[in-house]
Amino acid sequence: MNISIFGLGYVGCVSLGCLAANGHNVIGVDVNETKVRQINSGLPTIIERDIDVIIQEERARNRIRATSDYASAIMQTDLSIIAVGTPTGINGHLNLSYIFEVAHHFGHVLKEKKDFHIIAIRSTVLPGTVEKFAGIIEDISGKKRNVDFAVLSNPEFLREGTAVYDYNHPPFTLIGAEHKEAAAAMSSIYQHLPADIIVTEVRVAEIIKYVNNSFHALKIAFANEIGNICTAMNIDSHKVMDIFCADKALNISSYYFKPGFAYGGSCLPKDLKGLQTLAHDLYLRVPVIENIDKTNELQIHRAIELIQQTGKKRVAFLGISFKAGTDDLRSSPVVTIAEALIGKGYEISIYDKNVNLSKLSGANREYIDIHIPHLSKLMVNQLGELVDNVEVIVVSNRETEYVDMLLETESSAIIIDMVRLPDPIRSRKNYVGINW
Repeated sequence: MNISIFGLGYVGCVSLGCLAANGHNVIGVDVNETKVRQINSGLPTIIERDIDVIIQEERARNRIRATSDYASAIMQTDLSIIAVGTPTGINGHLNLSYIFEVAHHFGHVLKEKKDFHIIAIRSTVLPGTVEKFAGIIEDISGKKRNVDFAVLSNPEFLREGTAVYDYNHPPFTLIGAEHKEAAAAMSSIYQHLPADIIVTEVRVAEIIKYVNNSFHALKIAFANEIGNICTAMNIDSHKVMDIFCADKALNISSYYFKPGFAYGGSCLPKDLKGLQTLAHDLYLRVPVIENIDKTNELQIHRAIELIQQTGKKRVAFLGISFKAGTDDLRSSPVVTIAEALIGKGYEISIYDKNVNLSKLSGANREYIDIHIPHLSKLMVNQLGELVDNVEVIVVSNRETEYVDMLLETESSAIIIDMVRLPDPIRSRKNYVGINW
């Protein structure tokens, strides 16, 4: 395929060399004439392992060249990759001026080009950038997105020092696209790579890089805080984290990475508080660990606000234990919500198939007696009793019984979903999801 790459910095130079090594004819485009001369002399524009050899070899094979003439590069290629810089401004916002300047160039050139052209933004950009980029082209060229041209999102996941290896061994290849044929053409240049190609919505693809890198930063900060606690107690922090990472079922897995409602129960709140107290007693500042529960509290407040925004007062809860399959009410975020709403004059009713008040004992019984002694007045024994005369149904546990009832019942009550119910329920007009 004939490909043009706009921007010959880190991502652009690596993409230029690797695509050429895969048999494509690639034109690099940059306003910096020094970079253009370097590529045309068989030299890379960056210092990076292996890329110097690749650029030299592919230039010798005449599969790469560089130019500052963007118009000729667009006219001579079928697909363009945008890899220009998106630096952070002093106020924290991205400077997307280079991206949109390139969009203006494409608008003027595509106005005269008859063939369908594919543009893939590989630069790290905020959600909505692809849409704005395409809008600029439409305004200038008079042509239509997904009819005369397509703009895709194709974020890169390259690390400095191992960029060539990362290009050839990605965790996956991500393409955000609305145009199926353009997505297929973009996918074809990555089909030889040993990784899945994921085609998704444009805005999903645009935000992934931020999610990835923010989580990487979080992991480093968390590990360092654990290291500081261990060091203060003369514990080998590397042994601790090696054992932590050995748990692939929960610790290093997708198990807890499901946006939704707050955590609760007898373990997470108690043990988090224990670690926070330990750090405090050691006179250590651990802001990441100290604020985990603050984020959890914010999610509880978010749920309360969703209920308040309905403007309704008769609210039913499907589930009050901290998670499905248990009768444990200790630190249940649903209890916190119920208490808050009762204090605001709401009429609350609760059904939980796992909570039998007459059989509760020990810590659970003590928790009820202290926090919600009036719980028995709020509970109903039959699921059908709950939904007959309510205005809002809050689904806080994903029990099969609750899901089946909602699928079978066309209630006019507003459904507030904390657990991500099946599609047929999520598609209803009277449905609200906490994070979707």
